Amino acid sequence: MQSIPTETVDAVITDPPYNIGLFMHERNTNLKKMRENQFAYAGWDNMEYKAWKRNMSRFLTQCARVLKKRGTLIMFMSIIKVADIIELATKLGFYYKTTGVWHKTNPMPRNMNLQFVNSTECWIYFIYKGTSGTFNNDGNVKHDFLESSVCPNSEKNFGKHPTQKPLKILKELIGCVTNEGEVVLDPFMGSGSTCVACDILRRRYIGIEIEEIYFDIANSRIQYLDKIR
Repeated sequence: MQSIPTETVDAVITDPPYNIGLFMHERNTNLKKMRENQFAYAGWDNMEYKAWKRNMSRFLTQCARVLKKRGTLIMFMSIIKVADIIELATKLGFYYKTTGVWHKTNPMPRNMNLQFVNSTECWIYFIYKGTSGTFNNDGNVKHDFLESSVCPNSEKNFGKHPTQKPLKILKELIGCVTNEGEVVLDPFMGSGSTCVACDILRRRYIGIEIEEIYFDIANSRIQYLDKIR
C-alpha cells in the first residue's frame, strides 16, 4: 500500500483476516474435519491479539493516506472484532456509518445439533474525512442486511480460497458506494472477487495479495472475463 500515491483511491473494500483462529481452538467445533485450509487450523489466522491490533492500525493508517476525502472504507470482520476496528478507525479520521450483516442462506451446518448455526458475517462501513460519500440507492431504501448463498462453485473454477466472498455481495456494495471509472482498492485480494466485481461494474481496481497461488487465481478470473467480452 505504501507504493500507492496519496489521495488517489475512491474506496477500499476488503476482507482482512479476522484473527479468530486461536479463539476458535477453544470452541467446541469440528471445523478441522470439514474444510481444507480452514482458518482456525491452517495457522494464517492465529496472530497474537496485540500484534493483530498493531497491524490493523498500520493498515488503517495507509487507508487514510490513500483514500480521497469523503472516500469509503468497507471491510468484512468478525462481530467480536468490530469494536476494535471502529476504535482504531475513528482515531484516524474515519466516520463510522454502520455495521452491516451478510446473511448466508446456505451456511455450513456445523454443530447444528448443539447450537444456532453461524450464518452471518459483518461488514463495517466508514467515510474518511466526512460524514457522507457516494451512495447510489436510486431513490430506494437500502438495508444494511445483505443476503446470498455462500460463494457458488461457478465462481471457483480457477481455484478455491477458504474465505472467498460471492460476487453478488461485492457487486451490491461496490455499485452502491462508487461510480463508474472510480478506483477501488482491495489490500487483501485473495482470489480476486473484489477486482472481478469491479471489472464487471466498470470500476478501476487495485488488488494486493501476498500468496502467489491466490494471486494467480485472481489473474485467471480477470483474464477469463476479458476473453468472454
